[in-house]
Amino acid sequence: MPKLREQWLTIDEVIDEIGVPRATFYRWRQLKKGPKSLKLPNGDVRIRRSALNEWITSLEEAA
Repeated sequence: MPKLREQWLTIDEVIDEIGVPRATFYRWRQLKKGPKSLKLPNGDVRIRRSALNEWITSLEEAA
């Protein structure tokens, strides 16, 4: 069975999916309360699909 390739999401894709303003997402990143992300050398930020899913699950468990 072939290994599935990890999907990397942009900030725009994440905020569209979870329905929050860009400023909220950046505030969460600053406070280290958002999903784990990777800052690329060119300054772009990417979030793994698996990290986003884990983060959402952690919110459900905390509620």
